[in-house]
Amino acid sequence: MTKLRLTRDERAQLLAFLQDLVRIPSPSTQEGPLAQRVLQEMERLGLRDIRTDRIGNVLGWVGREEGPTLMLNGHMDTVTLSNPTAWRHDPFGATVEGRRLYGLGACDMKGGLAAMLYGAYLLRRLGLPARGRVVVACVVQEEPCEGLASRVLVEEEGVRPDWVLVAEPTDMAVARGQRGRMELEVTVHGRAAHASRPDLGENAIYAAARLIFGLELLAGQLGADPFLGPGTLAVTEIRSHASSRNAIPDRCDLVVDRRLTLGETEAMALADIQRVVAREAVRAEVRVAEFSATSYTGYPGHIRKVYLPWVIEETHPLVTALVRAARAHLGHRPSISHWAFSTEGAYTAGIAGIPTVGFGPGDPDRAHTADEWVDINDVCTAAEIYAQLAVELMGG
Repeated sequence: MTKLRLTRDERAQLLAFLQDLVRIPSPSTQEGPLAQRVLQEMERLGLRDIRTDRIGNVLGWVGREEGPTLMLNGHMDTVTLSNPTAWRHDPFGATVEGRRLYGLGACDMKGGLAAMLYGAYLLRRLGLPARGRVVVACVVQEEPCEGLASRVLVEEEGVRPDWVLVAEPTDMAVARGQRGRMELEVTVHGRAAHASRPDLGENAIYAAARLIFGLELLAGQLGADPFLGPGTLAVTEIRSHASSRNAIPDRCDLVVDRRLTLGETEAMALADIQRVVAREAVRAEVRVAEFSATSYTGYPGHIRKVYLPWVIEETHPLVTALVRAARAHLGHRPSISHWAFSTEGAYTAGIAGIPTVGFGPGDPDRAHTADEWVDINDVCTAAEIYAQLAVELMGG
């Protein structure tokens, strides 16, 4: 196998581009300035058919018209900066110390984003692949609603690839699946009264507490998959409603994060919670949360927050090709596992049924943390592996 390599100068350009990306804030629905910088770099690197689609995804292509298509998929948005004082480095400074580049989104996932562009550039410079093409898809709004932007790409823009590589952080391992996710809203009802006469009311907080305890018990009884592991359940938000602080609340709202393993469905997850509601004799409504937001291009996005689990077999040609490409550049066989969190694969694999695999620079456990960082060498190596994967799939 001939290993595809970036030159020292190209690696320096990649680093400079990554620093630009980190220095541009890009919270969800506000990715516009970052998208412009990505467009500029695609043009400079010679990608073709560059465009921004209706929701704000940025697309660029390399390769030939005939043959299959590999999509390199990564998101441009980041979480918002919640506590700047927790950072030792400037969250938007893109500070480099040794091999580490620090900044909000460096790991999740601007390192992977930069690697995607330069992997495609490496293919263009070398006139590869022999057949087929690669589309670099830089998508929006993944943090609050993974899969929405990829759904627009496939179903509304008509960009349906034969394979997808999601460049989310994997610490340079191969991810061949993920658990699904549901976000549920539970409204617990009580009866209002003056706080001086609690006996005249029904405290919705107390009712919610019984329900939460029941949900905690349920969480320990969920099924497990040998590869993806167990389903999980966590109450992540609670909010009560009363006319004043000296009134018995008549409503309490909960948010429940439910991770689905293989074999679990939306209907099963809802039924499990409804049984706890009935057992605890709580008056409550359970529903799937919905996401609505307008993108920076003005596209009105809306989706139910249900994301299905998926797994691709270790023997699938996409997985084996990625293992070969990674081994050539890492010098060893990469480990093969799955993501603990949810990604755009929730749509591409879980709904659209497109063979999908994950590989990216950065330790997933550093995502969404203060002083988030990514290894610069890993970013460059990931770019080379993405190019190598295209050759493994479509010839050199």
